[in-house]
Amino acid sequence: MKNLTTAQYVANKYNEYVVREEMTLMDFLNVQMHGISRNRLKDILKGHGVNVDRKLVTQYDYQLRPGMVVSVSKHRRSTELSSKWIKIIYEDKDIIIIEKNEGILSMAATAKQFCVKTILDEYFQKRHFKCHAHVVHRLDRDTSGLMIYAKSIEAAQILERDWKNRVFDRRYIAVVSGKMEREGGTIENWLKDNKACVTYSSPTDNGGKLAVTHYRVDMTADDISLVELRLETGRKNQIRVHMADIGHPVLGDTKYGNGRDPLHRLCLHAYRLFLYHPMTGVRMEFETPYPTSFVNLFNN
Repeated sequence: MKNLTTAQYVANKYNEYVVREEMTLMDFLNVQMHGISRNRLKDILKGHGVNVDRKLVTQYDYQLRPGMVVSVSKHRRSTELSSKWIKIIYEDKDIIIIEKNEGILSMAATAKQFCVKTILDEYFQKRHFKCHAHVVHRLDRDTSGLMIYAKSIEAAQILERDWKNRVFDRRYIAVVSGKMEREGGTIENWLKDNKACVTYSSPTDNGGKLAVTHYRVDMTADDISLVELRLETGRKNQIRVHMADIGHPVLGDTKYGNGRDPLHRLCLHAYRLFLYHPMTGVRMEFETPYPTSFVNLFNN
């Protein structure tokens, strides 16, 4: 892989500013980027063009503290894709990173089925790009969050052959049922589908695939918990089955849950995606804020 550090990558793609005193992000940007209108600054924030300490931030009233580093993208985000289903986070000639909303498939299960790949292929065609979106991993229909699609067969094959090393940190945030007593832990077992396509687990090898999930509790309330989950393996329905296994199913899970559905959606979001670029080897880090609706469940 090309020996280019994260700092060098950031320097190539972003203007960086060090915070000297407490203020809101909007006020800080207004000072540092003098001459740009507040409406334009809001567009940059909404377009995922600002990171604070390498974490994506879209809130204009986000409170900054001295020592924080604010990075502002040097490149305008594409405005040619307008979709309620996905947002483009990053794009180059080889890959595209998107944030998927809940309620849409990553790829079609049947011919001509509407999915993220359909949206991206139409977007590429509109821009006269001679490429297609190649699926290299999936999120469940009702899971939201960050995904990567390759724009060439070569990039797709590199990611697929060396996925675990290329994509080295994927994390999810979930709201689960019940107050978790342990601060964190690891769930490890074997997962296998039955004839009804329901995934079930076994503590011993049942002919399925070994699945390992690491979890850490962020917040708890009387009867719910906000949990960060890191996948060591990426099996079908892994998080949903594992959380149900330990008695804390994901809220809104109609397949493995306990019927609790306060937000009328599966409360699972892929918020972090760290990878080495398949063609250049550059280290790339992407994060989205926790869904506001998840956090609000703990503020009531």
